[in-house]
Order: sequence, then C-alpha cells, then structure tokens
Amino acid sequence: MEAVQGAGVVVTGAGGGIGAALARRFAAEGARVVVNDLDAERAKAVAEEIGAVAAVPGDASAVVEEARAALGGTVDVYCANAGVGSGGSEAAEEAVWAQAWDVNVMAHVRAAHALVPGWLERGHGRFVSTVSAAGLLTMIGAAPYSVTKHGAYAFAEWLSLTYRHRGIKVHAICPQGVRTDMLDATGSAGDLVLRPTAIDPADVADALFRGIEEDRFLILPHPEVAGFYQARATDPDRWMTNMNHLQRTWEATG
Repeated sequence: MEAVQGAGVVVTGAGGGIGAALARRFAAEGARVVVNDLDAERAKAVAEEIGAVAAVPGDASAVVEEARAALGGTVDVYCANAGVGSGGSEAAEEAVWAQAWDVNVMAHVRAAHALVPGWLERGHGRFVSTVSAAGLLTMIGAAPYSVTKHGAYAFAEWLSLTYRHRGIKVHAICPQGVRTDMLDATGSAGDLVLRPTAIDPADVADALFRGIEEDRFLILPHPEVAGFYQARATDPDRWMTNMNHLQRTWEATG
C-alpha cells in the first residue's frame, strides 16, 4: 500500500494478538516496523519473524524515543495498541484503575505528546489507536476496562478533529471479540458476550488497512457495532435495558 510503503511504523503491544497482526501486515506492505512489547522475548520473536527494523521491549509509555532512533529519526505511523483488559466493578482496587488509565489512555497521550509536534512540522503523521467496541458501548463485568476504553476513544476523536486539517490521520479500531489472550482472560463474561462472534487478529489488521485506503477514522472490524452504537445514541434507556439483560444472564450463569 502506497500510504505505508517505506514508512517508519511503531506497534506497541506487538508480542502477540492484534499488535502482532498489525506488525505483520505493516511489514508485508513494505513499512519499516519497530516491534514493542513488555515481554522482551515475544517482541524479539515477532521482530525476527517479520524482518522488523528493531524490537524495542518495555513499557509502551516510554517507547517513542528509542523507536524513533531505531527508525533513523522519524516515526510516520504510531499504533497505540498495548492495553490491559482490567475487569471488576467500582470496587476494583485503585491500583487496577490506575494501571488501566495509564496503559489504556495515558500511554496514548504520552505518545501523541512526543510525536504530534514533529508531525505538524512535516505536515503528516498517522496515529492508530486500538480501542475496542467497549469504548463505544461498554462491557459487562469490566468497569476499569470500559471506562478507560471510552477515554481512549475520546482522545483519538479529539486528536482527529483537532489536527486532521494539518495532515495528521487518526484511526480508532473498535473490534468486539478477538481471539487473543485478552479474550481468554475475560472469563465467563467474554464467553457470553464476545466469543460467539470473535474474529482472528489478522481480520482486525485487514479492517485497519481498508480504513486507511478509505481514509476513515472509525474502524469497525465487526460491522454490526455500528448498529449497536446507533441504538445506544438514539434510545439509551432501551439499550441499557438490553445490556442489563445481558448482565442478569451473566449473573445467573455465574
């Protein structure tokens, strides 16, 4: 794809799942990829598999400078993919809430803070945010995840509306269930809501590249999410009643 061929691309959380699928697809399209993951061995394995420029392990919040150096000074595309699927209610420990905010929202903010000035100077840049359908809707049994994914979506939306006329492209990927370790960790709630329509990580990468070709902000690997999002907006009480039915079904099976 011409839009990414030769581009310097960073993918966080790319040791597996959606991140690895994105890294593979960008590399296949001719991009120069830096693979980041908290797990150094997984990052190295994916980097070697795809012929990446480098593996940069560590916290996704602090990857920009090392990745920029590995790419020769310029990051053209940043995929803020690393995330945590924190479950729990309002009673979840504050450390759980803090980690969800830090990884799912603030890592995106920090990356943009480091990258946007250079992108504005050059007149181009691309920020890809792996959000989740939970950022448009919600997810039963996972208050920290749902709330922070709403925040991730809001930040991507803000970046897009603020800088699109200055050459910065933003894409928010909002899948439902994806066959990854994160889905496995959702337990019975994920089995009820997400697993029946779960897709492969490569399908998410395909959806992103269709969105890039069509210059779309909102990327929906599960097209039905558009209808759910519309229903939520037009009749929120009915939508929440339906979601509460799912909640009660989950409680009854727990």
